[in-house]
Amino acid sequence: MRIVIPIKQVPETGNVKMDEKTGTMIREGVESIINPLDLYAIEVGIRLKEQFGGEIIVLSMGPQKAMEAIREAIAMGCDQGVLISDRKFGGADTWATSYTLSQAIKRIGEFDLVLCGERATDGDTGQVGPGIASFLDLPLSTFTSEIVYIDEHRIQVKRLVEGGYELLELPLPCLLTVVKEISDPRLPTLRGKQRAKKIDVPVWGPDDIDANPGNIGLKGSPTRVVKTFHPQVSRNGKKLVARDAESINKAVDELIEFLKDRQLI
Repeated sequence: MRIVIPIKQVPETGNVKMDEKTGTMIREGVESIINPLDLYAIEVGIRLKEQFGGEIIVLSMGPQKAMEAIREAIAMGCDQGVLISDRKFGGADTWATSYTLSQAIKRIGEFDLVLCGERATDGDTGQVGPGIASFLDLPLSTFTSEIVYIDEHRIQVKRLVEGGYELLELPLPCLLTVVKEISDPRLPTLRGKQRAKKIDVPVWGPDDIDANPGNIGLKGSPTRVVKTFHPQVSRNGKKLVARDAESINKAVDELIEFLKDRQLI
């Protein structure tokens, strides 16, 4: 079984800053980790490989620093990795990111399964997995909580929906986005870390994946952040001090008038 797992490196902190000119995230100087929700996809892939054999290839699009995320995934048990990195990819929205990753998957060649995390914690859209499936014309299951059955030709999964679960059967190859219920991610092993340091991880640019220049990066992104700002929260309140019976009655009267003015009573 050949499994492809797109992963993303995200800021570890919630204190993320935006570039007000470009509307893109500032990643320099911020500690980064593998997107926590991608870890569940990695674990599912490793379990399938342990059960059926095969190969797991992790992909990540980002700056050279994203190589750390790829090597960590390899240390967990993945076999190979590819970094998709070039300044021309910078500023991509979810559409351009999905296109770029789908082109890289085409370059990889034949596969049985693509596994994605439900969403990335920095963007929180959940659009890239379904976007890849759309570009590759693959059957798709989102919010996958369990793999019930799999063989050479088909897969049965439980899908988390509002109010319960849905049982789906899809032909292979297909794409799944997975939720936390599906697995408990393992930690990298010492032997895995040693192997990850030695493995050669290729870096692909636009020409390597035969990408249309008009479909990548900020130029190829149909959605733009046109303005960023910090909302000003202002609360003007009046404090009513009640220390004795007279002031209590006065405070109650003022409160009743306040509620009546706003037609709350």
